Amino acid sequence: MSITGGCQCGAVRFRAAGLGRASICHCRMCQKAFGSFFGPLVTAKGLEWTRGAPSHFQSSNVVKRGFCAKCGTPLTYEYEGGVEVAIGALDEPAKAGPVIQVNPADMLPFFDRLHTLPFRRQGDSLAADEFLKSVIGHQHPDHETETWPEEARS
Repeated sequence: MSITGGCQCGAVRFRAAGLGRASICHCRMCQKAFGSFFGPLVTAKGLEWTRGAPSHFQSSNVVKRGFCAKCGTPLTYEYEGGVEVAIGALDEPAKAGPVIQVNPADMLPFFDRLHTLPFRRQGDSLAADEFLKSVIGHQHPDHETETWPEEARS
């Protein structure tokens, strides 16, 4: 089974032979690295870079984090025990459903009630619906391409 993924702009792409345990990490470093409430990560087995390579930030004495230097997409969590990739960077993120949450001491106090928030659905807001219709994405598609960013659109 080959799992593929990459950054938002397409400058960095990867392939993994398989996936291991998927988790949600609530630590403050993951919150900042992902700019989110948590870091969704999955162990990547046999990871190889197929286009470009990530830049790195040494976020602690034992962990470095890979990201796309061009668009900023978080890509990896690398430590002595292996490499984990950002679940959202997978072309098929549904294949990596989290099975555990780690570092609950740093979990934001509202996280466990997010599922109770109301949804704004299509038709609830004319302005929101019109805005969404106007959006033209420049994101790399969720599959391999021969070329991408500028050269594909020029």
